[in-house]
Amino acid sequence: MKQLFLIFFFSSSIICRGQQTLGFSFPEGVHRVDIPIEIHNNLIVVPVILNNQLPLKFIIDTGVRTAILTQKVYSDILNLSYTRKYSLSGPGGQKLVDAYITSNVTFDMPGVHGQGHSMLVLEEDYLELKNSMGTDVHGILGYELFSRFVVKIDYEAKKLTLIQPEHFKPKKNYQALDIKIEDTKPFVELDVCVRDSSTMRAKFLVDTGASHGMLIEEDSDKRLRLPTQNIPSILGRGIAGVITGKIARSKSLKIGKYELKNLITSFPDDYAYRDSAGSKSFSPRNGSIGGDLLSRFTVIFNFPGEKMYIKKNPSFKKEFYYNLSGLTLRAKGVRLREYEISDVRANSASEKAGLLKGDQIISVNGITVAEYELSNVNNFFNSKPGRRIRMEIVRDGKKMKKEFYLQSQI
Repeated sequence: MKQLFLIFFFSSSIICRGQQTLGFSFPEGVHRVDIPIEIHNNLIVVPVILNNQLPLKFIIDTGVRTAILTQKVYSDILNLSYTRKYSLSGPGGQKLVDAYITSNVTFDMPGVHGQGHSMLVLEEDYLELKNSMGTDVHGILGYELFSRFVVKIDYEAKKLTLIQPEHFKPKKNYQALDIKIEDTKPFVELDVCVRDSSTMRAKFLVDTGASHGMLIEEDSDKRLRLPTQNIPSILGRGIAGVITGKIARSKSLKIGKYELKNLITSFPDDYAYRDSAGSKSFSPRNGSIGGDLLSRFTVIFNFPGEKMYIKKNPSFKKEFYYNLSGLTLRAKGVRLREYEISDVRANSASEKAGLLKGDQIISVNGITVAEYELSNVNNFFNSKPGRRIRMEIVRDGKKMKKEFYLQSQI
């Protein structure tokens, strides 16, 4: 399942302190740096060394202001001190998880050094990033990086390029888009048609930390009503737990000179979306665009110049599919190579085949899944409608075989 990660809590209350040379910087005389990245569920993961000692992996996310560490055990290893403690609460004031603020943190990536940062530290990995992504992920980096550099994301080459703004010159083969930085986040206005012929100019958060293609906040405008043909689904997980909603197809979205049709679109249930985001202090908007759309382009963010540049890549022509099997998987084990079914969508091909939540997957089409990362296993289940899937599973200690054909429900 393509997870939707919404991390807005505390985004407006934590800032880096001090007037000395703080933040990210290059060595003297260096104007740009290339950093290898991993792509998991359309999310960008980079290597980070925390406080010159601990090698970790962080998601690069345009949707957060301050760095986040997902588990306190890592900051405890470094004996970091904490200046404040919060209790994050869900609906009804129920306590969910404790969080702490630590200051004067350093981050190092290949060719880049950052110092004097504040960081939000969660007591435990309440977001379950590593289980849902199938790889070790320890934190999130956001505005601190984008505010300092022009950031180029090449999804195809799996490369992140950081450029000093004064040394950035956009190439003519890129489409330039105006963006507005509000509360440290990038917003863009695009023409969207969700249903019938009602095209409107809508405001979208550009969110590299969300793996969906497009998300619509239905109550933001009556022209953005949920299409009649839709399916209920789990959209992801936020700070207050599972985010539920509907999945449908929007007719079109124009992004610069490019037009994308029949986009898979998430329509979150308002109560689940707002509560799981952990905050109601949103900039007014109609929705967001995320990794399933952005990954079809090479994308350049110029926050200082309030511009975004895009150039389509070979993935641009790929069809938009949504979870053709109906299965949501969870990675487990020390190596995160054990896969358990965490959800079976109602009326999906997998439900009709008799698969159940808690089943352990051993093989798919004769291939042992322990040899592959979660993103590769998910690709088996989202390749194209009509593909035959033969699975070997373990349920209550007994091996079973199941078979079905991938099917699009929208």
